[in-house]
Amino acid sequence: MWLLLAKLILQNRKSIFILFILATIFWGFQASHVRLAFNPGKILPKTDSTSIRYQEFKNKFGEDETVMVLGVQTPQLFQKDFFNSWVKLSAQLEKLKGVKKVLSLDNFKVLEKDTLHHRFTNRTFFPSKIQNQQQLDSLKTELLQISFYQGLLFNDTQTASIIAVTLDAQVLQTAEKTKIIHQVYESGQAFAKQQNVAVHYSGLPYIKTVLSTLVAKEFGLFLGLSILIAAIILGVFFRSFTSIYFPIIFVLFGVIWSVGFMATLGYEITLLTGVIPPLMVIIGIPNCILIFNKYHTELAKNQDQRTALQITIQKISLTTFIANLTTAIGFGVLYFTNSDVLKEFGLTAACGVMFTWLICLCLLPIICSYLKAPVLRVWKERENKLIHRFLHQLNHQVIHNRKQIYWIVFGLTMIAFVGIAKIKINGFVVDDLPKSNAVYQDLKFFESTFNGVLPLEISIDTRRKNGMMSLSNIQKMDRLEQKLKSYPEFGKAISLSDALKYTTQVFYGNHPQFYRLPNEMEKNFILLYAANAEKNKSVTQGLIDKNRETSSITLQMKDIGSARMNQLLKKLQSEIDSVFNPKKYNVILTGPVILYVKGTNYLVKNLRESLILAIFLIGLIMWILFRGVKMIAISLLPNLIPLLLTAGLMGFLGIPLKPSTILIFSIALGIASDQTIYFLTRFKQEKDKSDNPQKVISETIKETGVSMVYTAIILFFGFGIFAFSTFGGTVALGTLLSVTLVMAMLFNLTFLPALLMSVKDQNNHKSPNKSDSEKLKS
Repeated sequence: MWLLLAKLILQNRKSIFILFILATIFWGFQASHVRLAFNPGKILPKTDSTSIRYQEFKNKFGEDETVMVLGVQTPQLFQKDFFNSWVKLSAQLEKLKGVKKVLSLDNFKVLEKDTLHHRFTNRTFFPSKIQNQQQLDSLKTELLQISFYQGLLFNDTQTASIIAVTLDAQVLQTAEKTKIIHQVYESGQAFAKQQNVAVHYSGLPYIKTVLSTLVAKEFGLFLGLSILIAAIILGVFFRSFTSIYFPIIFVLFGVIWSVGFMATLGYEITLLTGVIPPLMVIIGIPNCILIFNKYHTELAKNQDQRTALQITIQKISLTTFIANLTTAIGFGVLYFTNSDVLKEFGLTAACGVMFTWLICLCLLPIICSYLKAPVLRVWKERENKLIHRFLHQLNHQVIHNRKQIYWIVFGLTMIAFVGIAKIKINGFVVDDLPKSNAVYQDLKFFESTFNGVLPLEISIDTRRKNGMMSLSNIQKMDRLEQKLKSYPEFGKAISLSDALKYTTQVFYGNHPQFYRLPNEMEKNFILLYAANAEKNKSVTQGLIDKNRETSSITLQMKDIGSARMNQLLKKLQSEIDSVFNPKKYNVILTGPVILYVKGTNYLVKNLRESLILAIFLIGLIMWILFRGVKMIAISLLPNLIPLLLTAGLMGFLGIPLKPSTILIFSIALGIASDQTIYFLTRFKQEKDKSDNPQKVISETIKETGVSMVYTAIILFFGFGIFAFSTFGGTVALGTLLSVTLVMAMLFNLTFLPALLMSVKDQNNHKSPNKSDSEKLKS
């Protein structure tokens, strides 16, 4: 089959070359339509109960992911000139296209009692412009009497205030999102410069936009760095322009095909899919090195150029196909997580790996057939003596010190288990950003002044119409709120009980001592006033559904991490159940924070299952290739132990398991298995030539070692480029993958051959009457 493929490629080289060029043009056209993800897909599948409950909540009470906040902290806050400038900024923001509404100190509404019409009316608390300091001081004193707004729009003890900008949800799904966020930011910066004060920015739309912008910048940066690293390494290894130029061009074809495939499926560029282009370069270049090495080896046997190329394709095709297939499996198993983000990444990367393999296998020999054959003498002079000395030392250890190798592996594994015991599962909304990043620092500002800006929602369903109008239920809601106040992780809550406390205060002439829940008799009068409010101006709007059956408590909270949040959710559920009997009420916790925490938990569980699936599939391939349960164990152990060592390293270094770092294991297993396949395939070939196990092992290490070391160097430096990422998760992914793959190379050149020799020794011991030849082939 592979001989026929080799003949087909070389006999139809012009047609095949043109076909690949046309295919690249097609995929390039498709790739030109790929878009940056303005609203990246959720980690949780849409069918998950947490996602369904959150969607139901939004349908009842509205969107809570469309608010961007601007904040300041200054003693000048209630000084006339500064305050008027702050008011002016708010008015400017409200005029921007894509802004639905702005809520700030200058335009928030307070209630007034209209005794004549038995209703509450709204009025803007502050005038459009403050005339003098005395006027502002008087209004500030009056404002501090209104408990409802304290901790929402201002924090008097911290002299801090915010402007909440609600953006059009439809705009946030388009490219206009970046434009409007930038306009809000620039307006804030102009104000900051004018007043010589720091303006802080946060809110989910802002955070997502900044992250998307950084992804777009890194998309090109890492592709360029990966090409540069590949070119340098190819230059060091081969010192030939054509040996650098054409491999780079062909792996870029693979990049184009991958991005075009992604665009065809309607996928967008996210934090994960954004690393696919450099991944294709990093993974594709080793294919070129293997083809070049085999080609030069065949030329060294005095083969003519065409014969050498034919044998190269014939011999290298199956090995590289299986090797790339195992790599594709490492990515492909992510498709079975049912998470949109990981499915898109896994499928695109898996297909991209196979695309790049096919391109390199076909086009590189075709180009070589048109180029002058490299001079043998020059090629031999380029062999790296340092690498051969290194391989000689490894070979010596395998032949003479197998027991020491086993003890070292055992010791490292035990140490790894100690580290694994220290691993924690923890993820933060913005922990992929460095602490010096403005987004991270601004989030911490809002946590210190307003206890955070991340929305947490509590939905309380009484399971009967008008159930929330019962004073006993409102009192229960208030009791739950009092419990929530004891948690430092939460900021100010907004709920129906707070609204009724405020209306009671207004009903009794705005006296602060009346900021309380009404009694049963007062409730009827106050709710009558609230019901008679002008259309869409009821104080309870957005806090209760139209059937008055379900109400919500909205909290802003800190980004405390999934580990702490999981503990907190258990305590909160206990607190909720102590107030609302689960048999009578349906109370759920929801919101973006819950989605993120549940998403992190979901990924850890499903990616663990994906790793098991990858092990099974790669083990199945090993069984098909080499047969026997022993060979499955022999082929998997040299790659699984490095994964354990990496996990142990994560534990010792305090690197938690989270969506970005847990991807390492299935990806590393797929890539590392390539080297096992190269080694075992060559081992089988050498075994047919010699009956001496030591000679077979030595020749295998010698023949495969150079390519394996070259590949490990490329993978190490290739994945190492991700250390320059802004995102901590990408840095960890690249760094840990680099370390894991180097360890896997060392294990495949020491532990794997040691295991093979031990198995042969065991077979020889069991079959003393067999000839040496029979022993080796048994």
